[in-house]
Amino acid sequence: MFDILGYTFMQRALLASTLIGAICAIIGVYVVLKSLAFIGSGIAHASFGGVALGYLLGWNLIFSAAVFSLLTALGIGTVSRRSQVREDTAIGIFFAASMALGIVLIGLLQGYNVDLFGFLFGSVLAVSQEDLWLSAVLGLLVLATVALFYKEFLFISFDAEMAEVVGVPAVALYYLLLALIALTVVISIKVVGIILVEALIVTPAAAAYQLTDDLGRMMGVSVAIGILSAVAGLFLSYWLNIASGATIVLTATLLFGVASILSPRRRAVAEVPSEAEEVTQWTAE
Repeated sequence: MFDILGYTFMQRALLASTLIGAICAIIGVYVVLKSLAFIGSGIAHASFGGVALGYLLGWNLIFSAAVFSLLTALGIGTVSRRSQVREDTAIGIFFAASMALGIVLIGLLQGYNVDLFGFLFGSVLAVSQEDLWLSAVLGLLVLATVALFYKEFLFISFDAEMAEVVGVPAVALYYLLLALIALTVVISIKVVGIILVEALIVTPAAAAYQLTDDLGRMMGVSVAIGILSAVAGLFLSYWLNIASGATIVLTATLLFGVASILSPRRRAVAEVPSEAEEVTQWTAE
């Protein structure tokens, strides 16, 4: 059953899926806690412009997408903080402009290109050795930064204003977190695609949030769910001959459903009588 691991492309795909599953799960915890899911989606779609630009100029596509996504993330943060434009409006502007730029650049290319559209929907089996090494370097950079600023990110996730009062550079950390989201998006798009990468970032963390309130345990559970979703989705997609990115996301969604059913929060809410029930009981007595 696991004879497919004898193929080099499948070994690279497995390593890439495991790496992406873990990194998305860790960054996803902060995305969920700070309600940044829409920003993650905006950056993911904006990266399409970077991919198209890289292909037009002959650059490494992950590198060009990383630079473009970082600039977009910082642009969203700057516009939303230094102007009267709301954050969701700024995301919408950059989202639309970047996608439009990507479409224009695609129009300048001669003929249809499969590799370019593979970034939209994911193509984990096409991950090259170069892609894997670049993703590993960027992934280690993300993980090292999270480890270095673990407490500070925790503080701004729950109370950014108080963090600023006590001397924590909340604004700078906010921009840094946006940059980490951008890098996470970039190293994930080859596996699940631009369309689905935001779901892989949010879903494992959201599932973990259903099971625990402790940030350390939440990250551990999120990583376990992220890796399980990526690896199981990869094998299922291969055996069933279906799209790998979509299968990974659907697997994560299924695990989220299971976590929601088993959630202590759900049981606690079910055990606490509603106001109407309390009034009925009091009246009966």
